[in-house]
Amino acid sequence: MRLFAIGDLHLSGGDEKPMDVFGPQWDRHFFHISEAWRSLVREEDAVLIPGDISWAMRLEDAVPDLKAIGELPGIKILCKGNHDYWWNSITRVRSVLPDRMTALQHDAAELENCVICGTRGWITPTREAPLAPEDRKIYCREVQRLKLSLEAARALNAGKPLVVMTHFPPLTRDERENPFVSMLEACGAAAVVYGHLHGSGIQNGFTGVHHGIAYTLASCDSIGFTPVRII
Repeated sequence: MRLFAIGDLHLSGGDEKPMDVFGPQWDRHFFHISEAWRSLVREEDAVLIPGDISWAMRLEDAVPDLKAIGELPGIKILCKGNHDYWWNSITRVRSVLPDRMTALQHDAAELENCVICGTRGWITPTREAPLAPEDRKIYCREVQRLKLSLEAARALNAGKPLVVMTHFPPLTRDERENPFVSMLEACGAAAVVYGHLHGSGIQNGFTGVHHGIAYTLASCDSIGFTPVRII
C-alpha cells in the first residue's frame, strides 16, 4: 500500500462554482485531478484529503461530490476544512460516505502500513501576527482536539508510523515552534499532511523535514493538481 495526499478539492456542492475565478490553473480542475489520480493511485493505495472538500452548505448537497471522489481508485481518508460547512454530525457524515471512504474527527484510522489521525487546526500564530482572543480560543480548542486524535492513534497500538492530517498548516516556512508542533514531536509523528494555502500563500507553507517529521503541503494547486506520495 502506498499513501498519497491531495487537499482543497473545492468541489461545487451542487451549485455553479467556477474555480477559474482564482486563476486559469483552476479551469476544470477536478477533471485534471481525476486524470492524475487515476494514473497514479491503485485500488490498494490510500489517499488523504485534508479538508475543503466541497462548497456545499448542506450534507445532502455534498453527497454527489463525495460520490465523485469515491469513484476514484483507493481508500480515501478525509478531515474537515474551514469551508466544509456541510460537515456537521460525524455520524451523519459517515452515514453517507461511499465504500472505502473514512472521515476523521478527533480520532484515528489504521491502514496496512501506518496509522492516520488528525484535526482541522486553525490559523498558525507567529511572532509578527499573534492571534486575536477569539482565534486564540479556537486554536487552543484545536490543540485539545489534536490531543484526542493522538490518544486515539496511541490506543490502536499498531506499532506503525503515525501520519497526522490537518487542514490548516501546523507551522509555516518561517515559524516552526508552537503547541501544535510540540505535540506532534512529542508523539513521534513520522509525517504531517496539511492544506489550506493557495496562490501567493503557498510560499508561506513548509514542505520538508523539521525535527524528524516530514511535513507536506498538499493543497491541490500547490502540487499541480496531482496527488503527492507520502509513503
